[in-house]
Amino acid sequence: MKEVKSSFTVSIHYDRRLFEYDIAGSMAHARMLAKQGIITAQEARAIVSGLAEVRQEIRGGTFPWRRELEDIHMNVERRLQEKIGDAGGKLHTARSRNDQIALDMRLYAKDIATQALQSIARLRKAFIGRAERDADVVLPGYTHVQRGQPVLFGHHMLAYFEMFGRDAERFRQARDRADVMPLGSGALAGSPYPLDRESVAKELGFSKVSVNSMDAVSDRDFLLDLESAAAICMIHLSRLAEELVLWSSAEFGFVQLADDYTTGSSMMPQKRNPDFAELVRGRSGRVIGNLVALLTTLKGLPLTYNRDLQEDKEGVFETMDTLLPCLDFSAGMVETMTLRHERMRQAAQQSYVLATDLADYLVRKGMPFRQAHGVVSRLSAHAAGQGKFFHELSLPTYRRFSKLFEDDVFEVTVDSSIAQRDLPGGTAPRQVRKAVAAAKKALGLEAERVP
Repeated sequence: MKEVKSSFTVSIHYDRRLFEYDIAGSMAHARMLAKQGIITAQEARAIVSGLAEVRQEIRGGTFPWRRELEDIHMNVERRLQEKIGDAGGKLHTARSRNDQIALDMRLYAKDIATQALQSIARLRKAFIGRAERDADVVLPGYTHVQRGQPVLFGHHMLAYFEMFGRDAERFRQARDRADVMPLGSGALAGSPYPLDRESVAKELGFSKVSVNSMDAVSDRDFLLDLESAAAICMIHLSRLAEELVLWSSAEFGFVQLADDYTTGSSMMPQKRNPDFAELVRGRSGRVIGNLVALLTTLKGLPLTYNRDLQEDKEGVFETMDTLLPCLDFSAGMVETMTLRHERMRQAAQQSYVLATDLADYLVRKGMPFRQAHGVVSRLSAHAAGQGKFFHELSLPTYRRFSKLFEDDVFEVTVDSSIAQRDLPGGTAPRQVRKAVAAAKKALGLEAERVP
């Protein structure tokens, strides 16, 4: 029981991954202490040199981790003291583990948000590439998983480009909210020393310093922002994965996923299972769960720091460790999948996706839309009952439902339907080409904002 109790508060097995941030923050803090005359320049040099050695040990896998020291902060500090002696004990002057961990997590959040932005950019580039390469491919668009209206495949891909563009914006916002330097807040009330917080912020790449010490040590909203952005992004990845699963099935037959993203069956030799897409879809639940867990942890905490906040890290780490490969594998699936053009066009033509166009045809002849809707609804039911599609019906059959139908009704085709949607946001070829050009420009401009 004693061993269980002693390990209950230990976090070193997961927070050790913060060592780069922890050491960078300590180096900046030591330099600032010397600059302000709180420690000597010689002591600061010894501290910074010792921390560099500690960092190299961790990078090289030779660092002697000690669970009894609980966390990354105490492990680094104790090792520093072993290397340079009493001067190492001066590093923690004007600092608390409360503002130290807030600093580490903000540095981590900024870095990992940037990595997410880079992965999202690759995925969005993949959508642009498919939209451009397969610009003229026709497929049925769906509502309620029922064939609705014909669209261009490029238009479909650019819908995802827009979707993940919103994710990119959320990650930029999450990064911006993490961009506040909390060091100098102490345990909760600030510091009695004449600290130069702005110089530390500048060295560590922060654009601003926190304005309230109590908020600074207890705030984890920036992690909620990160987790929320990740959860929404995983939902979007799951929607994409679901379409890839459907499209690659024999029932749809629209795409074939590359062998690198499928696996065989242990029993059925003919199977090519879309396991990567299914795992992306499945892992969205893990990320959503981590967001809910952090929300639940934070909801009952009084100011300021409480040990509950130790529970913020594992979920955040798992979330981002899950999201980043899901983004990269999804980009790979989109880039390498093979489209079955004829099958996609056939699915549009051998269906009733032109029903809306036929109603619009009657509207252009002078019939009110609601009346036209009813006429085409009855026409559709008749055609389905005869086992025929619209293009297989004769003109006399059309005219049984409305005398407004004339020979030009046969000019209503999948291609004419698509071409008529020639307005911004529509699926007409000209609009899709313009949208591809705009997407390229937007992605180029956003790339400049990623670093």
